[in-house]
Amino acid sequence: MAIQNILPDPNNRINDAGTDVSGDYGPGFKSVSLKSKQPIMTDRTNSGRVITRVHAYHQWIIDVSYNPLTKAEFDPIYNFLLHKQGSLKPFYISLPQYRTTGITSRTVSSTVAAGAQVITASSATNIEPGMLFRINDSQDSNHEKAYMVTRVSGSSLTIIPGLARGVTGGAALEFAAPTIKVRQTSDSRDYSLNTNNLYSFSLKLEEASS
Repeated sequence: MAIQNILPDPNNRINDAGTDVSGDYGPGFKSVSLKSKQPIMTDRTNSGRVITRVHAYHQWIIDVSYNPLTKAEFDPIYNFLLHKQGSLKPFYISLPQYRTTGITSRTVSSTVAAGAQVITASSATNIEPGMLFRINDSQDSNHEKAYMVTRVSGSSLTIIPGLARGVTGGAALEFAAPTIKVRQTSDSRDYSLNTNNLYSFSLKLEEASS
């Protein structure tokens, strides 16, 4: 039995021992937002020409809110997050809007260098702009960045951001149920309880890929 390291939701369960089997599924989100953050430096020459360049790494920023929760719904999520000790320990989140069907196994056709924004897939059938994916590279277990497809041309996929690490040919592209490695942005974890004994709760997360 594996320790559950994905935030409990309607597709990912957790039990009292913290494992991912024979437990309860977590509640769904009331709302979720995803922000693409990549600071750009801009300079202007004496003639007025604009020069831009990437200033820092790319990062996904995620805000999640829940409908009012019962104690049975709230406790598994809160305890899961307390175990992460605020921003100390990263975990994974599965965003419902990026879960998809019709995507079978896809692989990278050939080795691609870090920084590339175009990769060639074994097949682009059913892959569309706006889809989120992860790369599972048997030669690099530390490649945990999440990417989004912005263009599809034949079997070529244009992605954002550029590859954080080089990718070997044959690495798997995970579209069906991609996760994002995140951490809590605050070391305080609070909630409120109303007169109906329902919990109000929200999360602010930032990508924490290696």
